Amino acid sequence: MEVAPGELDLAGQPYAIAGGARARLDLSHSSRGYALRLRFTAHVAGPCMRCLDGADVAVDVDAREVDQPAEGDEELLSPYVADSELDLAGWAHDALALALPAQLLCRPDCRGLCPVCGASLNDVDPAEHEHPAEPDPRWAKLRELKLD
Repeated sequence: MEVAPGELDLAGQPYAIAGGARARLDLSHSSRGYALRLRFTAHVAGPCMRCLDGADVAVDVDAREVDQPAEGDEELLSPYVADSELDLAGWAHDALALALPAQLLCRPDCRGLCPVCGASLNDVDPAEHEHPAEPDPRWAKLRELKLD
């Protein structure tokens, strides 16, 4: 089935799910409730977390939920099942957010931005991109000191 997890907002940056996702939902009914499993791959698109260029990362999601209202235990109730109806979009959104890698990068070897001038280090040769080291102004008086 098609699932629409919706847009994610990470650190104030919007990340879109490119084209939705084709999901597989496994549902097992027991005498006490349900066991649910949701699997899909989503392409998350947004700014790279190192260089701010566009990133498109495939994220595999494999989430499980249990809903056993007959037990009376709050731990066995799924927040995504209400009145025997599953909130698939909400579950897919939360499962995708939990499955995201620590950093969404434009490529695995992204070198980020130069901390001095802000240029993308992916586009420049490291040997040619140098900044002269400026002396620390807090040591200026010590440089004036003449020892004989």
